[in-house]
Amino acid sequence: MFFVGIDIGSTASKVAVRGQKELEFVLPTGWNSKETAFQIQKKLFDEYKIDVNSDEVKTISTGYGRVCVPYADETVTEITCHAKGVQVMYDIKYCTIIDVGGQDTKIISIKDGKVDDFMMNDKCSAGTGKFLEIMCNRLGLTIDELFTYANNGKVLQISSMCTVFAESEIIGLMGDGNSREDIAAGVVDSVSTKVKQLATSHGLRDKIILTGGLSVNPIFVRILSEHLGQSIIANKKGRFAGAIGAAAIAQKKFS
Repeated sequence: MFFVGIDIGSTASKVAVRGQKELEFVLPTGWNSKETAFQIQKKLFDEYKIDVNSDEVKTISTGYGRVCVPYADETVTEITCHAKGVQVMYDIKYCTIIDVGGQDTKIISIKDGKVDDFMMNDKCSAGTGKFLEIMCNRLGLTIDELFTYANNGKVLQISSMCTVFAESEIIGLMGDGNSREDIAAGVVDSVSTKVKQLATSHGLRDKIILTGGLSVNPIFVRILSEHLGQSIIANKKGRFAGAIGAAAIAQKKFS
């Protein structure tokens, strides 16, 4: 049997397979989640010989576009899947999960290995991957370059809570002749500050796990740890937490 977890995010779609094979891969979501789902189906078959329509394959979808996976056997919320994914990767029963996604940031409290409470910032892109993407475009940098520049810069305060106004602030800073390093440092500091505000409002536990695409970036992990005053645990597979959780749920349910 193969158990497939598909996490269709607003920016990237992550896939994890468990059972006879264990693998993960990621594709850009693009403009159409259903089209991405079919691209995933094709990649699974062409490269790994996994036919999602076979009785030997069970699939659970999660994330922003989970309802756009027509061949999924079930859909499960990303909160549940991230919690399960963290349990699979770390086997930690009591912790706080911080997931900085493309469109929202989620803070999830885990107690006895299960979701105890959660909070989401889904009203504004500030403090999310979309904010970083917009600022990268303005500065002419890739996301990796942004963090490299930020690591070598001095923080310039970006006070606006709104992404549109924050972008205007950055244009002003550029016009004043500030370096890209210092502006990049201000952008990363702004995101970390907003994540901290959400996390401390929700409450933090002794162990903090970072999931999502930024969990593989050591500069962001360090800066957010400094903001929170606690060391954050991150894993190179952190961006796949939702997909791994979905695959694990499928394995438990359909085995």
